[in-house]
Amino acid sequence: MSGSNSSAPSAAERGDPLVQMSVHSLPSAPQAELSQRTRLGRLKMLLVWAICTTPVVASYLTYYVIRPEGRANYGTLILPTHDMPADAALPLKDLQNQPLAVSSLKGQWLLVTVAAGACDAACEQHLYYQRQVRETLGRDKDRVDRVWLITDGAPVRDALKPGLEGTTVLRTSQGDLAKWLSPEAGQPLSAHFYLVDPKGTWMMRFPAQPDMSKVKRDLSRLMKANDSWDDAGR
Repeated sequence: MSGSNSSAPSAAERGDPLVQMSVHSLPSAPQAELSQRTRLGRLKMLLVWAICTTPVVASYLTYYVIRPEGRANYGTLILPTHDMPADAALPLKDLQNQPLAVSSLKGQWLLVTVAAGACDAACEQHLYYQRQVRETLGRDKDRVDRVWLITDGAPVRDALKPGLEGTTVLRTSQGDLAKWLSPEAGQPLSAHFYLVDPKGTWMMRFPAQPDMSKVKRDLSRLMKANDSWDDAGR
């Protein structure tokens, strides 16, 4: 019929969804390539970060978790530690026979040796080592007091006295002292140096016939690790 539209409706006019979908909803080739490059760049950065930080993480694990043998202490740690006895439990007297409260020794590190007043050759060597190792501590030496505990009433020989300057020399009974300090099995009390911390706690015992360079190493480490524990030198 004339005047009528004889052409068929187009797919767009029919509302065909396939045609109505915008082609702009799909990423263009340059956009896809850019996204891929971004992902690869991030992966490379993560890989570089992992390579750079692995040695640091490994060193921390080694130092704090896997303890190297080189860090082992020479002296024997006393566990549980032994607190300083009350004054009444460990009576002390100086060489003038005047009483001294054991609690007055607190506030400093104490490097203690034990021997009879007659002081045989082994005792003299201990007193010499005690002086020498303290001197090697340099500026930390004033944080350590040398103490000789005499376990009998024998007089101290005059020949020893010049070397005792700066040493705290006190008398007590071996029975009372044994309530606080003890040697390794099979050794006498006089065989060792005993280390007491500034709080008055016996916390380390050094071997008989000690290697004094290793004793000094332990003392230096303790001074560094606990530099705020003690008082000014006496």
